[in-house]
Amino acid sequence: MPKTKKDLSSSDSDSGPDDKNPPPPSKKSKSADNSAKQSSSSGSDGNLEWLLEGKRFVKINEFRGRQMIDIREYYEKDGELKPGKKGISLSTTQWKKLCGLVDEINSKLH
Repeated sequence: MPKTKKDLSSSDSDSGPDDKNPPPPSKKSKSADNSAKQSSSSGSDGNLEWLLEGKRFVKINEFRGRQMIDIREYYEKDGELKPGKKGISLSTTQWKKLCGLVDEINSKLH
């Protein structure tokens, strides 16, 4: 059965627009790209965050009383970075399981 417009919009996602051509990076974003942060910093919302590359971040958030690890690509709108659709939120249990698989995954990489 095809989804109606109402079905498509009833998502729990905190996503923004899925732009095919995102706006060019601002001067602020370029400086963030060049100085790859390896230590944590507090974001504008007070949560811990780490820059992976470009506009991709790892953040520790709280959602419905549960601590989540959010790996997400952000987009810029009105001079402000906003979370996009591209990403995943992991529970602490899922995060710990992924961390336990790191050595095995690394051994399979070229």
